Amino acid sequence: MGAFIDRGEFPRERNGYKLSNLVIVESPAKAKTIKKYLGKGFEVVASMGHVRDLPKSKLGVDVDNGFAPQYVDIKGKEDLIKDLKKAAKKSDAIYLATDPDREGEAISWHLAQMLGVDMKEQNRVTFNEITKSGVHYGMEHPRTIDEKLVDAQQARRILDRIVGYKISPFLWRKVRKGLSAGRVQSVAVRIILDREEEIRAFKQQEYWSIDALLAAKGHAKKPFPAKLYSIDGKKLELAGIPDEASAKKIIESLEGAEYTVAGVKKGVRKKSPAPPFITSTLQQEASRRLGYQSRRTMKIAQELYEGVEIEGIGATGLITYMRTDSLRISDEAADVAKAYITETYGKEYLPGTRRVFKSKKNAQDAHEAIRPSDPTLTPEKVKKDLSAEQYKLYKLIWERFIASQMANALLDTVAVDINAANCLFKASGFTVKFDGFTVLYEESKDSDDENSAALPPLETGGVLALKQLTPNQHFTQPPARYTEASLIKTLEENGIGRPSTYAPTITTILARGYVEREGKALKPTALGEVTTKLMEEQFSKIVDIDFTANMEKSLDEVEEGKESYTQVLDGFYGDFMTTLETAEKNMEGTRVKVPDEETDVVCELCGRKMVIKTGRFGKFLACPGFPECRNTKKIVKETGGLCPVCGGKVLAKKSKNGKGYYGCEHFPECKFMTWDKPLSEPCPKCGAALFQKTGRGALIHCLKEGCDYARPVKGKSSAGDADEE
Repeated sequence: MGAFIDRGEFPRERNGYKLSNLVIVESPAKAKTIKKYLGKGFEVVASMGHVRDLPKSKLGVDVDNGFAPQYVDIKGKEDLIKDLKKAAKKSDAIYLATDPDREGEAISWHLAQMLGVDMKEQNRVTFNEITKSGVHYGMEHPRTIDEKLVDAQQARRILDRIVGYKISPFLWRKVRKGLSAGRVQSVAVRIILDREEEIRAFKQQEYWSIDALLAAKGHAKKPFPAKLYSIDGKKLELAGIPDEASAKKIIESLEGAEYTVAGVKKGVRKKSPAPPFITSTLQQEASRRLGYQSRRTMKIAQELYEGVEIEGIGATGLITYMRTDSLRISDEAADVAKAYITETYGKEYLPGTRRVFKSKKNAQDAHEAIRPSDPTLTPEKVKKDLSAEQYKLYKLIWERFIASQMANALLDTVAVDINAANCLFKASGFTVKFDGFTVLYEESKDSDDENSAALPPLETGGVLALKQLTPNQHFTQPPARYTEASLIKTLEENGIGRPSTYAPTITTILARGYVEREGKALKPTALGEVTTKLMEEQFSKIVDIDFTANMEKSLDEVEEGKESYTQVLDGFYGDFMTTLETAEKNMEGTRVKVPDEETDVVCELCGRKMVIKTGRFGKFLACPGFPECRNTKKIVKETGGLCPVCGGKVLAKKSKNGKGYYGCEHFPECKFMTWDKPLSEPCPKCGAALFQKTGRGALIHCLKEGCDYARPVKGKSSAGDADEE
């Protein structure tokens, strides 16, 4: 099989007969888009992800024979595999075009093994973007399967299998059935629990601050704030003013004092744009700005990468590959961005030299940062062809990329020192001199501590008029619980996991019941706490951040060809098995009890306060008097809305597949259900409760039969998605 020739036209014939080329990708959506670009002579089919894997029923790794994996065909894919083999037999050439990462390389390797493809031939193609140029470039530059990448994937898969299959049964016996342990997931839960313990150990401390409201001569109507900074030359620490009495004493000492400007420092501060997205920063920003969970973000990003039907263009991939930790962008993309910025905003919005962002040390630089595959396709141009959530994420990616190629914002800053008696006050502010990249996009932050107070013209020696002195009571705050965004950031900073693992890790720890959501915060459950404590006691290395990070480095070295995967696994396995044997001895005849969470719900049969338990189908209420009292109840979540059919309470519920919806408390007698969020607001027309419809065509409307009241939603929807709870 020969390689494509780089001439913009693929060979359709060889020695006078037409060629039949088979291209295998992972998803039908991707297959559809690529087929359009390749045309006649090419059949494009989807493997639907992995076709082979380790067996579910056993370890599937021969640890005594170089950790040889014992792969089997994935159950349920028998017909698909047959079809792939038939298509391969009929084809003159087979091209393996799975995703351009470790998992994709492994899938191609498995397909090659299964279909009898020569591993020495150049039959592996990758697409950084699913566009005409991206597909043509990939097809014109085939290569052999990268066995180092395959080894790296196998090493991770086998290591995760050993940890999971050896520790999980231990947890079943000692804690509860259905539990699991994992190389990344167990560390993630440990990080969340450590933060929770910090919060519990935190002791709130009272402190006070003093603000002055001052006015310059001629600017009496525009007073500005200043904060007390030091007394007698000593800077006030956090608890420098411990109580109200101390604050009042300071204020008394300042009565009648003259407030003079001791110094004015002016400057210009540059503010640089954030780099284009990588996987972790996209998940963080989508969480902060759009409220998307990491799993949802990656699902939408996958859709944008694989191809969307755009009017006048057809199916095309809108973004580059979304699993990356590289900040590199192509010269071509930078040039398109430059042209757009010049045309839209003017040359002054271009930086002096093209921006080049440096990737972190251990970044995989196989492909670019996440960017629009065609920056000329602005969000507004494609809006009508996208779903609401696709549009929001594409807009975020597009704006971030364009802004990354724009000039700095310039801020005129001023910092003022003000003397009063033995005290020093400070005031600061800024005004925007040049908006630069901020005209388009500015990265959101978990907290905004910028002071944007505008200050009047001030000169050293100037006397200020005191308008007001205000003592302010404060209390020190415990550290915040992790959100998905901050957890991903922490995992990345500590070298735990890789771009492809963040979303599935969070999904797993939530599904196992180790962690639960409280709003956006991630909170460890009693089960998560008990399990993690047990892991810390018996398998300390598995939940150790440094050990896990070093293991990740070793796995990266497999990919770089510096270590063989058998060496890495061998170095881990011996010590691990010794630890497991020790744990079994330590815990012989012992079972750890997960404490029940008490509620305020009173058992109507015996009067005890009911507790929350977890069963096969999730959490439920049970009487702690079991077995004498066997009373159980479903946990219901009231919404505050009323059923438009019978007037009962509307409850938040979940379907069998986990999707959220709303239904009447009187089910099955009353079968009312809806995807729309109930509101406490009554209908002005009939008095029934209103509901809010989200997504395209968002509106607030009445669902009572015969009532047609409806109005559009003003501003940003706050309803959210029921399935995101």
